[in-house]
Amino acid sequence: MTEVSRETFDDVMVPNYSPLKIIPVRGSGAKLWDKDDNEYVDFAGGIAVNALGHCHPELTGALKEQADKLWHLSNVFTNVPALELGKKLVDNTFADKVFFSNSGGEANEAAFKLARKYASDNFGSDKNEIISFKQSFHGRTLFTVCVGGQPKYTQGFEPLPQGITHLEFNNIEMLEKAVSDKTCAIVLEPVQGEGGIISADKAFMKKVRELCDKFNAVMVLDEIQTGMGRTGQLFAYMDYGVEPDVLTSAKALGGGFPIGAMLAKDKFAVALNIGSHGSTYGGNALACAVASKAFDIINSETVLAGVNEKRALYETKLQMINEKYDIFDEVRGKGLLIGGALKEKYLGRARDFMVASLEQNLMILIAGPNVIRFAPSLLVTEAEIEQGMAAFEKAVAKVVAA
Repeated sequence: MTEVSRETFDDVMVPNYSPLKIIPVRGSGAKLWDKDDNEYVDFAGGIAVNALGHCHPELTGALKEQADKLWHLSNVFTNVPALELGKKLVDNTFADKVFFSNSGGEANEAAFKLARKYASDNFGSDKNEIISFKQSFHGRTLFTVCVGGQPKYTQGFEPLPQGITHLEFNNIEMLEKAVSDKTCAIVLEPVQGEGGIISADKAFMKKVRELCDKFNAVMVLDEIQTGMGRTGQLFAYMDYGVEPDVLTSAKALGGGFPIGAMLAKDKFAVALNIGSHGSTYGGNALACAVASKAFDIINSETVLAGVNEKRALYETKLQMINEKYDIFDEVRGKGLLIGGALKEKYLGRARDFMVASLEQNLMILIAGPNVIRFAPSLLVTEAEIEQGMAAFEKAVAKVVAA
């Protein structure tokens, strides 16, 4: 076996990432171990992917069982795990139809293409404007990165896809002025993840629904980070009293196995007719078998109710730390998507807190330079929260003292 180290990354990988110094080699639940067998508490969750922790026995069991049956067929055929998962998603959501992909970016690409094609088929090619929001994030394909509202991710990739307008999130007045008969879709995250863990107001979400109905636009919810139990509901839209026309899911959908999905109502799904879109690996049997098992575990009263109980413990611990060190303006987000917005004194230093936490054997995330993010396993235990937050307090003390 070839010996590798963190330096190997710099030798052989394209430099678009800068991984932290350790290399995790195994995991169980909310714990990880590196090459030197050091133990870490994982509050990062693979960026909200490992919703059931690492190596959940029922997920590994589903993978091993399917691995002995069938891996890949392509879209020339369908397969049983894809049909089973598709039925579960349709039966438990607003949707009538599902399209499977390999990632969230691909799911969003499908959703944005669907919105434009639906508008073109029914109202003509002039109805092509997509309205999105500043600080949003929808993926890394050229189309999705342009719909996302963070210009830093489009620099150097010009000329960019056109017909995309970015507005201020939660600004109803600005939204009402911007929507027109040329609008084909309004796209938003119920909670902006990479943009700082900022929740959509209920009034704003209802206004998006109202305007989409009025102007025959497609309401697209990006639930790639908020979906699959992360907020305490199966999908975050269920807390708003509003149904989208199209919804995208990925990350936690496969519990760590790569898979994405676009869910749509029949009225809009028909726009993607035969040959209009596709994915070689999308809906492969391995991914769907694992995701189907993850769905069964997450979509239970026990797991979903536990999300908000655990959030309450996080908030209590963070409040205690903040009373002592005064680093947060507020703690925001929903369920186990938690954002600690830093006070002015610490703006730009979120990564310092992340690095200091790793030195205390705790893995956390950031959401931009000013927000510390926690996205742990939905099954994280009280003891693991206590252990991780004790480590976080030590990290905070170190940064504050620096």
